[in-house]
Amino acid sequence: MILLAFETATEACSVALLHGDALIERFEIAPRRHAELALPMAESLLAEAGISRRQLDGIAFGRGPGAFTGVRLAVALAQGLGLALDRPLYPVSTLMALAEPAAGEDCAVLALIDARMGEVYAAGFDVVAGEFKPIDAERVLPPEALRLPQRARWRVRGSGWASFAERLLPAFGSAMIEAEAEGEALPHAASVARIAARMHAEGLGLAPEDAQPTYLRDKVAQTLGEQGKPAPTPP
Repeated sequence: MILLAFETATEACSVALLHGDALIERFEIAPRRHAELALPMAESLLAEAGISRRQLDGIAFGRGPGAFTGVRLAVALAQGLGLALDRPLYPVSTLMALAEPAAGEDCAVLALIDARMGEVYAAGFDVVAGEFKPIDAERVLPPEALRLPQRARWRVRGSGWASFAERLLPAFGSAMIEAEAEGEALPHAASVARIAARMHAEGLGLAPEDAQPTYLRDKVAQTLGEQGKPAPTPP
C-alpha cells in the first residue's frame, strides 16, 4: 500500500508518504506558506522513494478542524490528485492526528488546538490497544466551557493547552495531567498517514467528490465591538 498524506490545518505544513513499512515526511512550521510548500514537499517525497503519482493507492488529508485556509488547501490538494489519478481519499480528523502519537499506550488523550477568538478546538479519545475511541464529539468552545468525563490520567496535546492552560484546568478535576512541553505539539502528516492506513484496511476510502472539510465554526473574525474597539465614525 502506498499513501500520500497532507496536513495543513495549523501553522505547520507537512506531507508524508507511506510505502510498505516505510514512512517519510516533510514538516515545516511555516504560517501562510502552505500553498507554496505542500506540493513541492509531495514531489520531493515521491522522488526520494522512487515512486510515481500513478503508483499511489490513495490520498489522505487532515480534514480539520483548524485554520480555514489550511483546511481548504488540504481538501483541494487531495481532491485534485484523487480526481486526476482516480484514487480514493481518506479524510482524517486533525484532532485525532494530533492525538495519534499517544497510541503506543492505553490512556485518555485530549487534543486541543488554539482556535483563536478565545476558543479551542477540542476532542477527547480513549486509546486502547492502539485504537482510538472518541469520548465525545469534536467541538469549538471557550476553554472554561470544556467538560470531560472522569479519568485517572489525561495526556494533553496541542497548542490550545499552551494558550489556555489555566482556563482549562477545572475540566480535569483531580486527574493527573501529562502535557506536551510548552504545549507546542502540532499535527503531523505522518500521523494522518498511519490513521489513513487503518481506514484503507477497513475499506473506508471516499470518492474525491465526496470529501468534505470540517470547520466546526463558520465565523472567522470578531467584530470591532467583540474586540472591545470602537466602531469607526462615519465621515
